[in-house]
Amino acid sequence: MNICLIYFYFMIFSSLSLFVISLYFMLLDIVYFLEFGLVMINSSLVEMTLLFDWMSLLFMSFVLFISGMVIFYSQDYMMGDLNINRFILLVVMFVFSMMLLIVSPNLISILLGWDGLGLVSYCLVIYYQNIKSYNAGMLTALSNRVGDVAILMSIAWMLNYGGWNYIYFLGELKGDIYMEIISYLVVLAAMTKSAQIPFSSWLPAAMAAPTPVSSLVHSSTLVTAGVYLLIRFNFAFSSTLCYFLLFISSMTMFMSGLGASFEFDLKKIIALSTLSQLGLMMSILSLGGYGLAFFHLLTHALFKALLFMCAGNVIHNVGNCQDIRFMGSFINSMPLTCAYFNICNLSLCGLPFFSGFYSKDLILEVMSMGYLNFYIYIIFYLSIGLTVCYSVRLSYYFILGNFNFLPLNMISEGGYLMLKGMSGLIFTVVFMGSLLVWVLMPVPYVVILPLFLKLMALFFISLGILIGYEVSKFYLSYNNIFLSSYPFSWFFAGMWNMPIISTLGINYYPIVMGSYLYKNLDQGWSEYYGARQIYNTLISSSKSFQFLMFNSIKMFFVMVLIWLMMVIVF
Repeated sequence: MNICLIYFYFMIFSSLSLFVISLYFMLLDIVYFLEFGLVMINSSLVEMTLLFDWMSLLFMSFVLFISGMVIFYSQDYMMGDLNINRFILLVVMFVFSMMLLIVSPNLISILLGWDGLGLVSYCLVIYYQNIKSYNAGMLTALSNRVGDVAILMSIAWMLNYGGWNYIYFLGELKGDIYMEIISYLVVLAAMTKSAQIPFSSWLPAAMAAPTPVSSLVHSSTLVTAGVYLLIRFNFAFSSTLCYFLLFISSMTMFMSGLGASFEFDLKKIIALSTLSQLGLMMSILSLGGYGLAFFHLLTHALFKALLFMCAGNVIHNVGNCQDIRFMGSFINSMPLTCAYFNICNLSLCGLPFFSGFYSKDLILEVMSMGYLNFYIYIIFYLSIGLTVCYSVRLSYYFILGNFNFLPLNMISEGGYLMLKGMSGLIFTVVFMGSLLVWVLMPVPYVVILPLFLKLMALFFISLGILIGYEVSKFYLSYNNIFLSSYPFSWFFAGMWNMPIISTLGINYYPIVMGSYLYKNLDQGWSEYYGARQIYNTLISSSKSFQFLMFNSIKMFFVMVLIWLMMVIVF
């Protein structure tokens, strides 16, 4: 039995066990809190803390289930790779880091998981070892370092409380100035990890990683770590911080939906869709619905993992081509993959009675009922419409459009291990939403809305379908008539110029300044008067001493003669 199957069986068994245990914990309202003291510094105890409650156990169960399916899928997708064992071990390390993060209610022990995710994600993004991967990996690592520094600073501020178990302090010290500063730092850390504006550019860049990794990263691990931390930390947030987070996350949701509607790279479209859903989770979290954010976190993990798997299967079969303009009519050659892909897309759009519908529709209705202002109301519904728009556009290119690939091809539904891995997830995509509603909400949300507001979501979904279909037909061309006709389309497609700002915008002037200093100081005046001048002085003095040494007898007599003359004269 190979290493993939061993990890697959272990993860699936662990996932099912944890799911049952989480239901038991939820039913009896049990919480286990384990502390291991490591070192005492001036009455502050540095400790490893583990928190087992229904939330952490349920999330761990989902992470392990998706990871098991991804590893099973990887043995076919990565077949022929010389370093497949290294790849599988990196994925396992990634999952282990996420586990540590989920069960840590302590800011010091959370660093193990937090930095582990950052390090292993860098190793996975640069897995293919080419210049594009290296650039993407560096952008990912450096963007996430901002959040890591924020966590370290919040650890320093938390020294004021004499301990780092933040779960003790959240409700009691809500108005305290130190807790306010700590919560701002934690929100900054979560914004970098979950790629909110202005740190969004690393998320599509991280698509340089192999597709199974993208499936894992964008569903239940790296990008959801920030949201999960905020769900745990939400009791300490002041209203000002909530308004700030709401504005940032709603703009991220809108920006990524708009960007995905103009993108042509299959994996980047799905990555931008992840960003849109993260914005949705964070915005409902900042409106006070942390339970709804967690619910959407779980349902989104299922259909997004499967969506990436379907995309990976297609990319694998069309010779690693990711441009959707080359694809089309796959319903004839890959019917099962297309069926799975469509189900996931419909779940993402929030079509009734798929998993995504239960969480997404509830989020929209709770937001409508707790009406804040017109801007939030409109941007939520516009983002929902844009989600449907790019999903329909993707399905059009993928399934209905003309076949634009090479005439000589062998596209088929090969790779039965990949199909088995995908089939393991499809049932959860269809049924898990309704199951989780029963499990997570024993007392149902009571939503009372007028008929017009109740049908608003359906109206925007229908509008999104119409616009997505029409736009797909309108600019299905290779010379990008649409993109060249409208000057703002480059701005929208390029995520509001964020990738340029976060790379060239930050790097350009320091690099120019460094070049100037290198030429004029390191190799200029400081070189002339510094090292080179010392070298020349030493050389000339050693040459004069050498002259004395080589002509020793003659020089001795000359010195004696000069000495005698001086004696006679003076």
